Parts: sequence; C-alpha cells; structure tokens
Amino acid sequence: MHSFGYRANALLTFAITILALMCAMASLSDNLNSPTPSAEVLVLNINWFQKQPNGNDEVSMTLNISADLQSLFTWNTKQVFVFLAAEYETPKNSLNQISLWDGIIPSKEHSKFWIHTSNKYRFIDQGSNLRSKEFNLTLHWHVMPKTGKMFADKMDADP
Repeated sequence: MHSFGYRANALLTFAITILALMCAMASLSDNLNSPTPSAEVLVLNINWFQKQPNGNDEVSMTLNISADLQSLFTWNTKQVFVFLAAEYETPKNSLNQISLWDGIIPSKEHSKFWIHTSNKYRFIDQGSNLRSKEFNLTLHWHVMPKTGKMFADKMDADP
C-alpha cells in the first residue's frame, strides 16, 4: 500500500504538470492574435520653446492623443503599458527618443481613449538640436500577459 506522502506527492506533481500545460497553451494562443491598433496624435500648441542656462533646448507642447488598442487585449492579457515618444536624428545620434507621455491600460474597457494633455515628461535635448528639427511622434506599447512572454511594438502616431 502507498503511504499518504507518496499519494500527496503524486497528486501535486500531476496538478503542477496540468497547470504548466495550461500556461503553455495560453502563451501559445497569443501567437494566433494579430492586433490592429490605431492611434493619432495632434500637436495642438507649442506652449514654449526655451534654451536653458546650460545650453539645452526644452519644449512644452499641448497634445491630443487618441488611440484604440482593444485588439491588443486577449483573454491572456493582464495589462498594456503605452507611451508616446518623440523620435528624431542629430549629428551625433541616428535615433533620439524622448518619452512625452505614458500610461497603464488595465483592461479592454479602458483601451479606447482620448486625452488632451501637455507632455508629462520634459522634452529636453542635450544641446541646441531641437531648433527647426523634424521629429516623429511614435506610440509604443508593451503587452504584459498573465502567462508567457511579454511583447512590444510601436506605430507612428502622426496623423
């Protein structure tokens, strides 16, 4: 006859094996989802553009951010971290990214939004590289699943 400890060990091992298989299936099912998010960002106003005493350029602007990220949510999605970045080139760097705004979207119900805001974080360049510089506004997102690997993507948010 098997002891209580042996039976408990067999039951626990079986339960953990089933749980691991369910987590693997949940993670693999996310690969079948092909999201089609949409976003648009409008720069309504440049509030101020100034040169700081240390020589750096700083910009404050008013933005309208609208996005529909509902397609990023599946039954395995815990939350989505989203941020808006200004991207531009300088003679020193081929890519400069400055985060202007970010947020955490906890559920599908909150994933379609419209925000009227100023940049949440300071838009500063080390040097005088922002004057008459073209920059792209790019919306980045990181999907955090309940189980499995996190994935990230981005899209140009210019109208």
